[in-house]
Amino acid sequence: MLTIPISPPNQLTLLRIALTPVFLYYLFSADPVHKQIALGIFVLAAITDWYDGYVARRWGFITRWGKFLDPLADKILTSAAFISFIYIGYAEAWMVWVIVVRDFLMTFLRAYGEWKGKSINTSGFAKTKTFFQLVVIYLFLLEYIVRTDSNLNIQFGWLFDIVASPMIMFVLMFITTILTAITGILYLIYNKKIIFEIFTNQSDGTATEQH
Repeated sequence: MLTIPISPPNQLTLLRIALTPVFLYYLFSADPVHKQIALGIFVLAAITDWYDGYVARRWGFITRWGKFLDPLADKILTSAAFISFIYIGYAEAWMVWVIVVRDFLMTFLRAYGEWKGKSINTSGFAKTKTFFQLVVIYLFLLEYIVRTDSNLNIQFGWLFDIVASPMIMFVLMFITTILTAITGILYLIYNKKIIFEIFTNQSDGTATEQH
């Protein structure tokens, strides 16, 4: 029977996965306060992402399962947020699916590589992509919370008319989609030798690293 070592970092990672449906439940609740709770849940889940990595490095809890589950949990959470934006009407479906498919494909490639004992590296450009994704998620969530709460809309609606107008939201989403697609393509190009070795169990004694 395949079991997951329940180390403290893995517990936090599993918590992040478990929080995802809770986040969605509160986000789509009719109660405006529940939508604010959804944002708090997303922030809490994001904090566990940072903290479980810190705990794993600080106390030596780095495991193969952790290397697989941690990025997977991240993609489950962020993908749930992006997909929810389709139903809210804040993002076009094709953009979201480019992001979701790319992120899960790259995550599984990295995880499988780690499982086979070969590291597939990401680049600083990929970190820029992640930054843009988080900016979009937090901005869209705040916009949604403000617009669905009459009191908040009265107080802060004017601000989001400026920083989160439909045109700005489209542009941010478009930039995020392009960055995500480009980093995915570069990821495959710069790591093609290692990816080939992983799936063929062959090695030429060299390692390919994305810069």
